[in-house]
Amino acid sequence: MYRKILVALDATAADQSLLPHVTELAAHFKSHLLLMHVADGWAARHFDKLKLAESEEMIADRKYLEAAAEKLRARGLAVTTELALGDPPAEILKAAAREHCDLIAMTTHGHRFIGDLLFGSTISHVRHRATVPVLLVRAAK
Repeated sequence: MYRKILVALDATAADQSLLPHVTELAAHFKSHLLLMHVADGWAARHFDKLKLAESEEMIADRKYLEAAAEKLRARGLAVTTELALGDPPAEILKAAAREHCDLIAMTTHGHRFIGDLLFGSTISHVRHRATVPVLLVRAAK
């Protein structure tokens, strides 16, 4: 049912709420996991255009993804990683389409009210534009 699951990680403790769910799904369906983080700092958003070197944040994000992947691989799961740069909802949706993902999994942190009203949330954009199911897991407090 779920051959490939895109797991959008935000490199915070919230990921620990999401990973057990996708681990169980992947084990049950023998799914491939694509762990993805979107670096959206200034350097990441201008990386290609200005031909910048990777920022410390981007290097740390890449290490975080690989460490998470190694833990899942140790459990016998097929896992790849992707560090995308730029606008998180756009990059998540592009990767899901390009990689032919059957499910997008993300954590929800609750409402930030003013920020969500002014800018919208990554989850809101993804869930309204995704062409595949979206699994939302509430981050533990």
